[in-house]
Amino acid sequence: MTTVAEDNFGVFRTRNTSQPVRRFTLSNSAGTEAQVINYGARLTSLKVRGRSGQPVDVVLGEDTYDGYLAATSRFFGCTVGRVANRIAGGTFTLSGQTYQLTQNRPPLHLHGGERGFDRQLWGSHVAGDSVTFTYISPDGEEGYPGQLTTHVTYQLTEDSQLVIRYQAMTDRPTPVNLSNHSFWNLAGHGAGRDALLRHQVTINADTVLEVDDQCLVTGRRLPVADSAFDFRLPRPLGEAMAAAPGGGFDHNFCLERPEDGAVGAAAAVHSADSGIAMEVFTDQPGLQFYTGNFLPADGAPGKAGATYSQQGAFCMETQKFPDAVNRPEFPSTIVNPGEVYQHTCIYKFSVRDVL
Repeated sequence: MTTVAEDNFGVFRTRNTSQPVRRFTLSNSAGTEAQVINYGARLTSLKVRGRSGQPVDVVLGEDTYDGYLAATSRFFGCTVGRVANRIAGGTFTLSGQTYQLTQNRPPLHLHGGERGFDRQLWGSHVAGDSVTFTYISPDGEEGYPGQLTTHVTYQLTEDSQLVIRYQAMTDRPTPVNLSNHSFWNLAGHGAGRDALLRHQVTINADTVLEVDDQCLVTGRRLPVADSAFDFRLPRPLGEAMAAAPGGGFDHNFCLERPEDGAVGAAAAVHSADSGIAMEVFTDQPGLQFYTGNFLPADGAPGKAGATYSQQGAFCMETQKFPDAVNRPEFPSTIVNPGEVYQHTCIYKFSVRDVL
């Protein structure tokens, strides 16, 4: 059965208070171990046994809380919100009122702003094989209307599924689009770009959203057939990146899902180096596939002395479509009082020879 242990990871300081940052280690009998902290409700480590039988940490991160403070712009492992991804101009109109959000990537609003959910200390509660983080975002935070109460639950199952469940409730209409921003390399968190290029990738999508030179969606859905974006069958990532505009991906794939509310297969990734495979399941309509294009070109310091190279990791962020609050043709991100925002994402790990 899965066990949960708790320890201190640092001290969260504000002008008036100091509070402990808590780390939770979830371990199952298969040797899979996930570590999460209540700063940013983030995943800091995921160890799974590879082909050799030795544990491989497949999540990029930092050794200390201070490391995360210095690396906030990279969003390692965090919960992003209120709204993941980009909002054009950092502005939207809701019920006849225009709201101006923080433009933390001028002229865009990205991943919740300067002090989004990734930079908050969340409450925490352990129940059985899971830990739930809770954050109450006040009315007006980063420009968003309404008080939003958010719960993020991490569960590790005996068959090595990391299940992430989100719930959110508001007292005023507000956009909500939560996601997890873990950076993965299934050959090991420090294995780098060469190992990443050898990954095989499948994404269950027939269309992808077109983006402009700011990675902002234009509103057009493009067929993936006969393009760099066609991952409907397993494909070497290096081959696809060589054909991609700009040499990498930061795009929302429109998933082929079961009926609304059902969790279905979104993607799968396999490392021939380690033998580790990761399958992604979700009830959301979009998957942002990102290949670490904005990691520093000269490398970034990481856990255990590793240097994280540009394009040395990938993200698969399940979510609704980017800038949906400004595009009524996209699935809505608006949550009203009395409604409950819900979102499930599952990362399932195994060892195999091929995808």
